[in-house]
Order: sequence, then C-alpha cells, then structure tokens
Amino acid sequence: MDIQEILTHVDHTLLAQTATWEEIRQICDDAVRYQTASVCIPPSYVRQASEYVQGKVAVCTVIGFPNGYMTTKAKEYETEDAIGNGASEIDMVINIGWLKDRRYDQIEEEIRTLKNVCGDKILKVIIETCFLTEEEKIKMCEIVTRAEADYIKTSTGFGGAGATFADVELFARHVGPAVKIKAAGGIASLEDAEKFLELGADRLGTSRIIKLIRQER
Repeated sequence: MDIQEILTHVDHTLLAQTATWEEIRQICDDAVRYQTASVCIPPSYVRQASEYVQGKVAVCTVIGFPNGYMTTKAKEYETEDAIGNGASEIDMVINIGWLKDRRYDQIEEEIRTLKNVCGDKILKVIIETCFLTEEEKIKMCEIVTRAEADYIKTSTGFGGAGATFADVELFARHVGPAVKIKAAGGIASLEDAEKFLELGADRLGTSRIIKLIRQER
C-alpha cells in the first residue's frame, strides 16, 4: 500500500486542550496538501476552519468529548451546532457508564438521535475500548449496527490507551456490513497504519502520519 493510499484514510487530528488557531490552521493546510480524508478538530474551531478550507477537505469534530457522560440533549445540541458551523463528520463518545449498567436501549437511542441530526453527514461512534471488556466491545458492535451509525471508532486518545490490532479485528468480525471502522489513538508508524487498514479499518485518527511522511521526504 503506497503512502498516498494511506493518507486517503487519515483523519488528520488535533484535539489537544491547548490547541491554538495557528496550530489548527497548520493541520488544515497539511490536510489539504496531503489530501487526507478529513481534518478532525475541536468544535470551537469548526466554523473558522470550514471557512478557511473552503470545501477542500472535510471538517470533522468531536461530540461529548472525551468522557461521553453528557446528557443526550447536550450532545444533540452540540451536533446541531457543529453541523451548522460547517462540520461534515461527527465523532461522538458513548456514555460508558450506561454500557457498564447495561442500558443498551438508551445508548442505541442516543446514537439514533445524533444520526438523525447528522442526516447524510457521517457519524462515528467512539466506544473507548481501553475501558471495555470483550463482551462490551461486541455488544457495542451490535448496538452501533442497529442504530445505523456510519462508523465504530476505537478511542478518543485521551483514555489511557488507543487502538489495537486485536480490537480492529474484533470489530471486523462483529459489525454489520454497512458499518465501517475507525482506529484512533497511538498510531505512530506507517507500518501500523497499513496493518490497521489491512485488518479492516477504513479510517485512521492520527496526528503523526503526516509528520512521519515529512521526515521521510
């Protein structure tokens, strides 16, 4: 797999609490230059970034991030606001406590609610695998499939651990055919990026791939 093919699957990401507009502008420039799938940024920069990139790259943002325990109504408003500001992709965090409590219907309804707000925009569901048992991961594959979200995503990158090959393999065995997989968190090499894609991931959330490509060139 060549480097350009890998880049078409990258959500070029900057979600650090300290992110400034200058840094956001730089990753927008990088995303356009290297033709990544999207640029994934904090909600507060979505309007400015959307106006800046002028449709040259998709703008993705995060909802209920990074802990996921906001109310559904709060997440719904965040999603409406983000789309109104120009986001075309939404990465939401589930309520992990609800999953531990086996409140599966509430999780599914929340995902459906946000997907209804998204309409034809892409919705990715972050389940934060580092906090989950294998049984819980499989259950979330089933819930995300039933709720008709577009992607299941491994991690926020803020939970203590990120994507693993084993989790992507597990997702690939248990999600429905209409659900794609996003691996995120800790993807630190081109070799790992390629392996995640070979195992079934369609998107990679990372800030490092473009840095690595620059170093190689």
